[in-house]
Amino acid sequence: MRRVWKWWIGAVAVAVTATACGAHGSSGTAEPARSSQAPGPSASKSGGNPDVAHWAPQVVAYTEKAGVEPRLLMAILYNESYKPHDPELERAWQRLKPDSAFGIANMHKAAFDEAKTGRAFADRDWQELPDDPALAIEAAAWHLHDLAGQLPASWTGKYTKDELLALGYNAGAGNMLAFSRGAKPGTQAQSYLDRLHQNWDKAGEAVSRKG
Repeated sequence: MRRVWKWWIGAVAVAVTATACGAHGSSGTAEPARSSQAPGPSASKSGGNPDVAHWAPQVVAYTEKAGVEPRLLMAILYNESYKPHDPELERAWQRLKPDSAFGIANMHKAAFDEAKTGRAFADRDWQELPDDPALAIEAAAWHLHDLAGQLPASWTGKYTKDELLALGYNAGAGNMLAFSRGAKPGTQAQSYLDRLHQNWDKAGEAVSRKG
């Protein structure tokens, strides 16, 4: 797991450099968000994130369409909230580290492109994720749906379906399947699972009071 402070220092340094050099060209500017969902509070310029419980209605709506557990996706959003979700900072960090993830669900481009195939958001672009949390939630829900489709009918490992899907979201489908066969997660994957357990109760509360 990357430490928040390390991420913040690096992102701020790159953002300052990019601004000073006039680096905000067309390649660093996303298209306007086209989500049908109402916009929520933006992350502050100091890097603070709004409580992801604000997005419970979108989480419930999109997980219902994708056939996955809303509590699981909400817990994942809490897991991913360690990172300052500010569009300018995310793009600054991506210029430094091109393989970084975007949006409140911290999604990589390859995962997003796979999830959108044949879906209602097929014409959307990964570069839009920092500006459109609803799109990020929709893509994450379908990514979990696709991971679930790769699980066997039964498995020998000790993990529940939701735990395996969370591990798959963090470590990839191949590792998820290895864990289903009894493989032991490494330090990073285990830390992700531990945080999922820590966030499970408040995730359940968030989706239960969405209305």
